[in-house]
Amino acid sequence: MVLSQATSALVCALFALWAFKKLVDLLGSGARQAPYPPGPKPRPIIGNMLDFPTEEASRTYTEWGRQFNSPILHVESLGNHVVILNKREDADELLEQRAKLYSDRPTVPIFKLFGWEYNIALMPYGEEWRQHRRVCQQNFNPQAAKQYETIQMEKTRQLLRGLLDAPKEFEAHSKLFSIGLAMSMMYGYEVKSIDDPVIAVAEEGNILAARLIVPGGSLINIFPFLRHIPPWVPGLPSRRKAMTVRQLNDEMMRIPTDFVKKSLAEGTAVSSLVTDFYEKKYAVGASQEEEDIIRNVAYTVYGAASDTTISSSGTFFYQMVTNPEIQKKAQAELDRVVGLRRLPTLEDRGSLPYIEAIYREMLRMRPPVPLSVPHRSSEDDHYKGYLIPKGATIFPNIWAMTHDEEVYPDPFTFKPERFFDAEGNLNNDDRILAYGFGRRVCVGKYVASGSMWLMIASVLACFSIKKAQDEEGNEIEINHDYHEFGLMRYVQATLVFSQSFLTFMTRPFRIEVASSNSNVQPVFDLLPSRS
Repeated sequence: MVLSQATSALVCALFALWAFKKLVDLLGSGARQAPYPPGPKPRPIIGNMLDFPTEEASRTYTEWGRQFNSPILHVESLGNHVVILNKREDADELLEQRAKLYSDRPTVPIFKLFGWEYNIALMPYGEEWRQHRRVCQQNFNPQAAKQYETIQMEKTRQLLRGLLDAPKEFEAHSKLFSIGLAMSMMYGYEVKSIDDPVIAVAEEGNILAARLIVPGGSLINIFPFLRHIPPWVPGLPSRRKAMTVRQLNDEMMRIPTDFVKKSLAEGTAVSSLVTDFYEKKYAVGASQEEEDIIRNVAYTVYGAASDTTISSSGTFFYQMVTNPEIQKKAQAELDRVVGLRRLPTLEDRGSLPYIEAIYREMLRMRPPVPLSVPHRSSEDDHYKGYLIPKGATIFPNIWAMTHDEEVYPDPFTFKPERFFDAEGNLNNDDRILAYGFGRRVCVGKYVASGSMWLMIASVLACFSIKKAQDEEGNEIEINHDYHEFGLMRYVQATLVFSQSFLTFMTRPFRIEVASSNSNVQPVFDLLPSRS
């Protein structure tokens, strides 16, 4: 009872301080010179707290746009302002043209408890972020991205071998491809199976964290002062869960870093971002700050690249099985351009426009992060007669933009042909909105684009993807639902591929390649054997 009374007193005191600060901030803001953008009518005290969608937020905000006849929306809760941008032209004007005012990130109280302050994508706009950004640009610009092509080819071939040998284990192959690719590029770490400790701790941490960051997932995001409550205090389970996420996050960073150091000491290290840095450090020296930046870059790329690739690969397989005529058209282009004696490479990209159109349409139809990573306004701003207050969280609704009927007619139909002009050439609509906006655009987009394109081309060159059949030969319908998890969006079908809802059929022709002694061997002989 004594502990309970002390805890209650502490919570009440912290709440009083927080409420007083909010009141001072509100009174100090003065009278507004312009209205906020339209949105649901706020309630007394709590504002729009009960209006925030808990699922399918991107679609809900799109519907709000129609309801309030405005592509710019505003909601507010307890002094926290949120602005949603449903049109690309508004996102471009604010996040691109006025990037100086909109390059910051909102502070999510629970992120610090997770240990996510090291994630570059979530860092506040400032000198620390600029230092990290420079390292990213040096290592992931279009020219630097070419250094990863060998790894991309290797991991793609491992994916193909996995699908050939065990097609029902699709989910495992997808994870291995996505996570293994990032781990190899960043650490030279070879992920052997989905039971690898790195995958286990990352998956457990991400699932737990995603449940805490969704609306209503934790009171800490509504009342930030609660983060100061010790995790052993009863009545706040999200505080204890956040501590668990941090422990898992620390372990996820420790395992590959220790691996790099050990492999360097044993002389078995292979080239990677982190390996190359430590070789330089041991040879000529490097500061702790430089080491921290490399560590944070590798950690960010691993987390971001693996999640988005898993989401996008699920979309690809789903769209191919539900659009067999598009699959056949793509395979005909591959046969014509690449032939039957080798696998496609990134050098073929410019010669395979239909594969490129599939890549564009896939990320238009189902952007992995439908609401993008939010921005934050650093000053009061006025746009189209509305006030966007300082400190507002800005969500560019990518899903709304890529399903805008004025830009993409029939937006709910998967149609790669929309990216061709009247002469049959690829049009200039080559910007992938899924990579974000302004100064916070994804710096790894060139590597990510190459990896995803190569996966699409390679799988279609080797397999026809069809619905599975039951014991009587009838096709088994797949689950057409997608679901949003945290900030990500996944196709539900990816969770049941391993239960034979899809089958991977080898192409109805023999793919062969000429060896050095002019003997012809099947292309599948080039794929690595499963260890």
